[in-house]
Order: sequence, then structure tokens, then C-alpha cells
Amino acid sequence: MRGTPVGVLLLTTAVAVTALAAAVVGLTVPAHPPPDDPLPGFVRFGVAVVAFAVAQLARLRFRTASGMVSITWGEAALVVCLYLVPAGWLPAAALLGTGAAWTAMSLVADRRPALELVRIAGSLSAATALAAGVASALGQPLLAAPTPELALALTAGAVAYLLASAWLGGAGLALLHGIPIGPPLLAALRGKLLMFVGNVAVGLVVVTLLELDPRWLLLLPPPLWLLQQTYRHRLRADQERRTWRAFAEATAALNQLDERGVATAAVTGALTLFGAELVEVDVARGDGRWRRYRADTGAQVRDREVEPPSATGSGEHELVRRLAVGSAEVGQLRVRFPRSDPPTARERDGVAAFGDALAAALHDAATHRELRLVTARSSYEAVHDQLTGLLNRAALLAKGDQALRQRAHDHPVALLLLDINQFKEVNDTLGHAAGDQLLRLAANRLATMTRPGDLLGRLGGDEFALLLTTVPVVDDRAAPLAYALRQAREIAERLAAPTEVAGVRMSVEVAVGVVVADAGTADLTELLRRADIAMYQAKEGGGSVAAYDSSRDAASTDHLALLAELREALEADDQLVLALQPAVDLATGAPTGVEALIRWRHPRRGWLGPADFIRPVENSEQLGTFTRYVLNKALAVAAGWAREGLDIPISVNLSARSLLDPRLPAEIGEALRRHQVPPHRLVLEITETVVMSELEVIDEVLATLRAMGVQLAVDDFGTGFSSLTFLTRIAVDELKVDRSFVIRMADSPEAAAIVRTTVGLAHELGLRVVAEGVETAEQRIALAELGCTAAQGYHFFKPMPADKIGAVLGSLLDTARGNVLPLRADGAS
Repeated sequence: MRGTPVGVLLLTTAVAVTALAAAVVGLTVPAHPPPDDPLPGFVRFGVAVVAFAVAQLARLRFRTASGMVSITWGEAALVVCLYLVPAGWLPAAALLGTGAAWTAMSLVADRRPALELVRIAGSLSAATALAAGVASALGQPLLAAPTPELALALTAGAVAYLLASAWLGGAGLALLHGIPIGPPLLAALRGKLLMFVGNVAVGLVVVTLLELDPRWLLLLPPPLWLLQQTYRHRLRADQERRTWRAFAEATAALNQLDERGVATAAVTGALTLFGAELVEVDVARGDGRWRRYRADTGAQVRDREVEPPSATGSGEHELVRRLAVGSAEVGQLRVRFPRSDPPTARERDGVAAFGDALAAALHDAATHRELRLVTARSSYEAVHDQLTGLLNRAALLAKGDQALRQRAHDHPVALLLLDINQFKEVNDTLGHAAGDQLLRLAANRLATMTRPGDLLGRLGGDEFALLLTTVPVVDDRAAPLAYALRQAREIAERLAAPTEVAGVRMSVEVAVGVVVADAGTADLTELLRRADIAMYQAKEGGGSVAAYDSSRDAASTDHLALLAELREALEADDQLVLALQPAVDLATGAPTGVEALIRWRHPRRGWLGPADFIRPVENSEQLGTFTRYVLNKALAVAAGWAREGLDIPISVNLSARSLLDPRLPAEIGEALRRHQVPPHRLVLEITETVVMSELEVIDEVLATLRAMGVQLAVDDFGTGFSSLTFLTRIAVDELKVDRSFVIRMADSPEAAAIVRTTVGLAHELGLRVVAEGVETAEQRIALAELGCTAAQGYHFFKPMPADKIGAVLGSLLDTARGNVLPLRADGAS
């Protein structure tokens, strides 16, 4: 329980009364000195008063968390006085001697309150009375011949004096500062242990010399001075060690990621480290507000909003430290020391060093806070349309596919694709601000009609998509389509309700394409394609709603033909070829990896890129064969590099459906062994769809591949709403910054912030980071300044055939060894 002035007063009164009683009673007890004693009694009493006073004046002090602790030569004086003076006189002699010594020290330096002086003198006098009683009970020390029995009695008295004085002193500090008695008591005993042994030894030596010949005492001052210096050095070394340990612990506790944690650790740490009465930490926030964290000894840390602190300097008992990192002010530290124990020069330096560490910690906490805000904002913007707040296209596709996977294979779902009619005319006649207002109005009305479990998003321009996952399940196969058409007509009617846009009253007329399918038969991209066909059917037919008609979908037949031709291409082995694009180190120009991109040299359609055939392949049964084909080609190229002495990893993209196959890790392991390629030289690039997936089988497949030593990279990082969550589930080796951020980072602070955040996150997690789509030297320089280590794109190299890549890689390595960084594929630097 925290001490109060009443507690201190009671303790002071108790020890003062005890000391006075012991002094009075002791003086009334008859003394029996030897008959041949040459010294009068008052002389011996005076000697005892002087001895106790000198023992206190030759004190050593050290600061603890509960205040200053003094250690003296009290035991040596006690041992000598027990030999020279009747035991009953010692409490009075101690009261006078210690009282005079502490009063003198207070007047000269400490400026201690009178109540504290009474408590100290009373405590030492009471301890002396106890020690005299213990020594007298074990022997008769007055002018007795030195014997082992006498030494034992004197030592026991000294021990009683040590324990009693330490306990009373600790109790006083505990009540004064409101702390448990244990810490100050242990600190006093630990600091006094060595000096206690020396004090008892010195006292016994003095007693022996007095018995032999007092003139030998003339030789004692030099050894006593050396012993005092030894005590001082040992005490200072111990205190220095404890101080550095406490400083390390206090500064380590500042390693927090939030302002409150740093400030609270600073206040409590400074109270303990400097033995202060009061510590205040004022924190400057980015919005101009200030918050003060404050606590005194034994109290909890409190905080509140305050005005900016005035520029006050340090005083005799208070140190004020401005907290700044460079030119940025982050706060102010105020440490108030007890009036009786002003700070030393070393403590002033300690407060300055602690303040610098606190400033850095507060600055880091503010930086982490801004990073969290930027990350949250970037994560939100990555999945939401900035104008309407609805899901954007990428997020709708990802969440839509996830919702489809969560439904039973034969559960009906419906997708409604909406397009605002005459939207271009609104933009052209009323302006883009009116067009934006119209889009927000349509989004708000659509949001009010969305049921739980449905997904609503803006695809771009004036197109909106609504995925209905709560379509009723009935035996009638036509019922789901009828339900979806009713919902579409209701939406069209409610959107058409007259409203005012830019001062003009108008109706929002839309064309709605409707497609219904079982959840397991198509992904959202395919449903959008079908709904888009239906929407144009509605526009062409002059109505507001139309259902998807597969007979009008010529692309479906074309996809089937394309898949049949792909089967032939896989068997021919000369149509599907790899185009390889290196990634280079921005500092050295050395190749850091090569991405394998598949191209189709179609005998009739000509060159086809991945966008022309990958999607149908991913939705077909040929995906497994196609994936193994690409992996084998890539590993064969990597094996050729190894024979040429090139140790460079090769990257291959994997689709989400491939990772649904638990057999994939075994197949990849067999391919690596067949081509004799070490697992670490294969990098599997995970698409955004995989990153957003939370299926257990995908996590298991990726974890198995990771355990095999195969490297994993997250492609298009930053565009997926759950990319950060994915990094907590699966350990990866590389993050690839999406080209959309790289292209826009020169003109968009948001895009630059996302790139900077991604690079910082990769560094924090110990991952490589590669920027995609670098097309200009300006982008390369900006990426290097942001800390990005590697990049790929047309600025360096376009994708090239496998038979040319080896020479290019060798040239890059030779150039890197010469410390010349090529900026362009044509050799310009």
C-alpha cells in the first residue's frame, strides 16, 4: 500500500521515542569501569559521540530505484565504542553524534527536512541500543581483554546494528515512496556487505591496538583511507554495473510498436533507472496534438491531452530533455529528482542518452503507425472502388470464386451484370462530376437491394455486377432463372426511380444481363463473360433484362476447338515454346532469376499469348498435362544452365487449380530428380487467386513444396485483399510488385506508398522483392531509391527464346563482376 505522510510521521515518532527512552534508561544504568581506568567517564562519552559522528560523515552513497542509500562506518564505531564506553551510554552517544553529523551534512549539501533528520538519528540510536544489548548479553566488552569470545560478542552486536539500521532505513524509504520494503532493504544490505566485513575487522583491530599500545593507532589513518577508497571504488563499480544493466533493460523495453507502449515503458523505466520522484513524457503527434504520460514513485502511469509544453530548461532537481530525431520533434522528457538528492553529472548524461533512445523509439512507433495506416488504406483501395466504395473487379473476381467454391457443386447461383444506358451522354452534357454522382447514386441503390451473402461490385466505367448466392433450391430447373430474372427486373425498376443529378431530374435506366449456373460448373470470370453477352442481348433487344443464351455464344465453340488443338500441340512438342525474361539486381546488374512464359506458335492462328488460351486451359481437364509440360520445359532449360556453370533460379507460374491436386509435390519432386535440378533453383509463382484462397488443401500442397526446398513467390503482390494474411499462413521467399503500381508510382503517391510498403515488408520478413513491368530508367532509379533490390521488364529485357538466354545471362554475370550496371538490353549504361 502506498505510504502517506501519516505513515512516515508514525515511524519517525516511534523511532524517536524508542531512541530517547533507550538513551535515558541507558544513562541511568550504573557503569562499572575498572578501578584503574585513567579516563573520566565524560571523556569516554565524548569519544563515543565523536566516533559516531565521524562514522556518519565518512559515508558513501548510491542511488537506487527507491532513493539514495547511504552506507557508513557505523559498525566500526560501534565495535570501538562498545570496548571504550559503558553499553548503557551508547544510545545517547549515538543519538547526539549521528544527529549532529546528519544535521551538518543537511545544512551543507542535502537540505533534508527536519522530520527526516529526526527519523535517521532515531533509527541509528535505536539500532545502537539493540546492538549494545546483544553484545552485553554475550559478554562484557567494556575494556575487556581481546579474546575470541569478545570478538564474537562485538561481531554479534555489529550484525544486530546492521540489520536494525537497514530495516528501519528501508521502512522509511518504503513509506516515503509508497513501495514494498524489500527492494530498499536488499539494496542497502547488498551495498553494505563488503563494507560491513571491513568495518567489523577495523573495529576489532582498533580494540586490539588499544589493548596493546594506543600509540599504534597513529599508523591507522593511511590504511583506513585506502580502505575507504577501496569501498568507494567497489561501490561505484557495482553501481555502474547495475546502472548499465538497468539502462539496457529500460531501453530494450522501449522496443514497442505503439506510442502508448513506448511512453509507458519510458516512464516506468526512467523511474527505476534514475530513482526519480516524477517522470513525464510528452508526445507530439502528427496532427499537432500532445499527450502526456506521467507517474511518480509507486503510482500507475496516467495519460491525458495537454497543450504543447513550454521550452523550459533543466533545473537543479529537474532535468528536461527535448526529444527529436533530426529536425522532427517527437516529444519531451522531464525527470524530477528528490530535493535531497539532486542529479549528478553522470545521471545528467544518463538522462540525455535515455532521451535519445526514447526519441528514436517514439519516432519508430509513429512510423509504424503511419505504415499501418498506409497498409490499411492500400489494402482497402486494392479491393474497393474509390468512387463508390464497392468491391472492384479484382476483388469481386476473387471473392466470387471463393463464394462459388464454398457452395455445393450443384447449388444454383446467378450473376447480374448491369450497364447504365446513355451514361456517356450524361458525362458529355453535364460533366464528369455529374457522371460520378450518378454512379454513386446507382451504387447506393444497389447496395440497399443486396442480401446477406450476395456480392456487389463495380467492374469499371458504368458496369456493376451482383452475384446472387442465395438462389432458392427447388426441383424445378427453371425456377433459379425465373428468380434471377425477377431480381433483375426489380433492380431495374428501382434504379429507374426519378432522381436529381447536377440539378437535372432524370431516371437511371440500365441493361441487365442474367446468367444462372451451378456453382461447380464455371468460375466468376466465365459467368461474367456469359452475363456480358446477355447484357448486350438486352441492349440490342431494346429491353432492360435478358438471360444468357448459349446458342449465341460462339466463343464457347471456339474454346472447345482451341482445347482440342492444344492437345495436339502438347503431343507435337514444337508449338508450345518458352519465352524467358530475366530479372536483374538493381545494384550490380547480375541476374537474380528468370521467369518462364509460355507462348503458342499455332499453325493456323499464329502466335498466341497466354491471355488467348490460359483461361480455357485452367478450366479444362488438360490443366495437369499442360502444367507438367511447362515445368519439364523450364527444368530442362535450367539443367542446361547448370551445365554451363550458371546457378540461376527459374520461375514458373502455377494456377489455383493445379494446387488443388495433392499429387503435385510428388510430381514436381520427380521432375527435379529427372532433370537433376536442385529444388532451390525452382521458383513457383503463385497467382493472386491462390493467395486469396484459404482452402486447406492448397496450404498443405504449398507447405509440402516449401519443405522440399522449392522456392515460392507471390505474384502481383498488393493487388489481393488477403495477401498479408497469406504471408502468415505460408512462408514464401519472394514478393513481386505488380506492374500497375510500378507504372503509376511516379505520378501516384498512393502507388509509390504501396511499393515502398511492399519493399519494407519484404525486408522485415527477410524476403526478396522483384518489381515487374519496369519500362523506363526513371522507374528503375525510383525503385532503387525505395530499396527494391531486383526488377524485370522491357527496360532491361523483353522475353527471349531459350536458345539465347544462356549467352545473355553469362554476359550479365560478367558485367556484374565488373561492377557496371546495364540499364538497357541494348547495352546502354
